[in-house]
Amino acid sequence: MLLRLAYLGVTNAFAVLPLLPMSDQDKDAEILALRHQIAVLERQLGKRKVQFSTSDRAFLAALLHRLPLPALRRVRLLVCPDTVLRRHRDLVARHHAALSRPKRPGRPRTVRSIRILVLRLARENPQWGYRRLHGELLVLGVKVAASTVWKILKDAGIDPAPDRSSSTWADFLRSQADALLACDFFETVTLSGARIYILVVIEHSSRRIRILGATAHPTTAWVTQAAKNLATTTSAAPSTNTNMQHDLRG
Repeated sequence: MLLRLAYLGVTNAFAVLPLLPMSDQDKDAEILALRHQIAVLERQLGKRKVQFSTSDRAFLAALLHRLPLPALRRVRLLVCPDTVLRRHRDLVARHHAALSRPKRPGRPRTVRSIRILVLRLARENPQWGYRRLHGELLVLGVKVAASTVWKILKDAGIDPAPDRSSSTWADFLRSQADALLACDFFETVTLSGARIYILVVIEHSSRRIRILGATAHPTTAWVTQAAKNLATTTSAAPSTNTNMQHDLRG
């Protein structure tokens, strides 16, 4: 359509060139002759409606929309002046609609890292449904709709709402063994008769025991500091201090 509009514009521009040397009287005579031919054409058509192509409508709308309405009503046209203005409004509306139309239709695809996290949580916790997974994601600070979690699971062939009746404590421990630690105090008496409390942590996955420290007065501040030391040790490289770790596997 754009090529046709360009073609019509160029041909009409060349058609205007012969009018330049003409006097106003000659131009008025030619305009009257053209109007008379249009009147004859209208009489021959009778009640039949003239059909305009899309390019014809766009060309007339772009050519005549700047004319004042009284001047536009004086021009002899095959359509009403209001129709010309309406077609120009439609042309402008379609242009702006084409510019504002999104290049990629539909909802944007979920970030790959979120998909990986959802599938990992689903595989590590086979009894969790999409609602529970959605809640865990919110706890982690990942804002995503529950329907999105459902779709991710469905696309991966995982049941979004599994049967939870068969879930047992042993299944939970097996699925969370790598992240579970159990801690407790046990006490002993030294040769001098002093009572000492020893804080011990066991890793469920490896059955490795970590001795976090010993004290005669286990306060809240002391236990908190021992837990911080454990977190620092587990996040760093494995320690070579064998006095603090006793591997009882075997």
